[in-house]
Amino acid sequence: MKLRDVAHSRTGDKGNTSNISVIAYRPEDFSRIRELVTAERVRAQLEGLTPIQVTRYELPKLGALNFVITGALGGGVTRSLALDAHGKALSSILLDLDL
Repeated sequence: MKLRDVAHSRTGDKGNTSNISVIAYRPEDFSRIRELVTAERVRAQLEGLTPIQVTRYELPKLGALNFVITGALGGGVTRSLALDAHGKALSSILLDLDL
């Protein structure tokens, strides 16, 4: 099962930082997402983007996790030559995570 089967995401970019929220479709799936989608697993899933730092924030009342990914955008969206390294592309990679 993929993360995308139980959650969707919202993203944002600011400078060299990407922000990805993972939101459970159903409240009963949030505990499993909370357990399995760690900052370390997110960093591993995005391993080609180095160096990055991943910080996870929990929003249990929303059934969501928020990941702040520093260093993910090659200096920033407008400075990077990587056209697909924006938040929406990164969230697609993250939602492909095996649970």
